[in-house]
Amino acid sequence: MKCLDAIRLFGMTSLMIEGALDAVEKQFSVDLGRPIESADDKDGEYFPQFEDKVRSEASQMAEHYEVFYCLELSTRELIKTTLEASHGVDWWNKTSPEIVPSAVKQNAAANMKRELDSGVTTLSTDALDYTTFGELGEIVRSNWQVFSDTFNSQGAFNKIMSSLNTLRAPIAHCSSMAPDEVVRLRLTLRDWF
Repeated sequence: MKCLDAIRLFGMTSLMIEGALDAVEKQFSVDLGRPIESADDKDGEYFPQFEDKVRSEASQMAEHYEVFYCLELSTRELIKTTLEASHGVDWWNKTSPEIVPSAVKQNAAANMKRELDSGVTTLSTDALDYTTFGELGEIVRSNWQVFSDTFNSQGAFNKIMSSLNTLRAPIAHCSSMAPDEVVRLRLTLRDWF
């Protein structure tokens, strides 16, 4: 295992442990002495105007968002470093062989243009940052020979990515997750690692 992969694994494992400790504190109504964000840390002007139920759901969903945020960013970094090592720093633009599927490139370019045209501060200058989570899977599948040392099986990779992409929807679209889906997310993350 490469050093960078070990660091990523450590980070994700730490997040999972934090989540488990949160669950223990909640289930047994104990304080393990870990720092907890207070209501004072929230936007004092607008946050109190939302219903308690909505604020409670948001707090529960924030944990899942944090995990998925780390997963998605670490996946982007894994793709970038792996493809740079294999194809050089200009891997995104290579056409022979095509490293990034043209549909993924076109979607990323459209997303970059949409952001630029909106007049907001741009997210990044790296086109990879404008791909969807599903497109990250397409990039890995298109370059399986390069990633086969990282993942055990292409079939398992496809199954896990599909499951993660499905589980990502309520997190990304501000819906609450059913308790079974929270368990499924944890199990799928365990499968990922």
